Amino acid sequence: MRSALATTHGAISLVNAIGTGHGVTMGTSLTTTVRMSTVPGKGITIHTRNQSSKMIAFTIQNIVPSHELGRNKINVWVDSQVPVGCGLKSSSAVSTAVAMACSNVFDLDVPEKKLLAAGMDASIRSGVSITGAYDDVCGCYYGGINLAYNYKAIRFRRDRISSDLKVVLFIPNNRTRKNPRNLKKMAHVLDAAWRLAKDGRYWDAMLMNGLAVSPILGPDPYILNMLLNAGAVGASLSGNGPTIAAVVYGGEVRDVEKVFQTLPGHTIITAINNTKAYSHEL
Repeated sequence: MRSALATTHGAISLVNAIGTGHGVTMGTSLTTTVRMSTVPGKGITIHTRNQSSKMIAFTIQNIVPSHELGRNKINVWVDSQVPVGCGLKSSSAVSTAVAMACSNVFDLDVPEKKLLAAGMDASIRSGVSITGAYDDVCGCYYGGINLAYNYKAIRFRRDRISSDLKVVLFIPNNRTRKNPRNLKKMAHVLDAAWRLAKDGRYWDAMLMNGLAVSPILGPDPYILNMLLNAGAVGASLSGNGPTIAAVVYGGEVRDVEKVFQTLPGHTIITAINNTKAYSHEL
């Protein structure tokens, strides 16, 4: 029997990629851990409470050679701090960790690009993602801020971010998600946000993204203004929502958190993650 453990992190969106294909994400310290083991036999058994078993199985099939699938029974356990279906990159964190665990368990010499592509393809095939979410995958795998072009899986740049910054996440009780394909109507504004990010103006890009997606996905733009007045350096809807993310220096966390106290939902305060995902054999 062989087994391995892989750990990735969640992330937030600074610029949504659906409108233009260009996206910007930033890693958070919320962790996702995948444990994988094999015994002689055949088949895949997945132990998860709320992740897509189909996505996980597709990821394994994408990266593990068919002859290994034919003689190994694979067990997968998923443990994640990242809320599911909230725009916090839970699926990208899981699929990437699964691919990494496969690489360790089966001792595969897989280039990083292929490792990440296994989960991206699985996300599209299982209906979890529209674009493959390469920007999300980069945020979960590399940490820091990542600028990426999703349709060609090209990463333009990665930057480390000050550890003095925190992320305040607000997850509303109503998690109804609207159609993100309508973001293409705001492509010109999202492209402007992308250009701000390319210039290193990440928090301006984040705010512009928030103003661009608000008419289509929410939230009320007034909330973003309140967050900035409370001390946030940047604020936006993360991904396709419904989570609102605010980036803030540690001393202003409490003031920013107070903005959300009158709204139905709950907050999560997390550090920024600048470290790369890791995996090892058990």
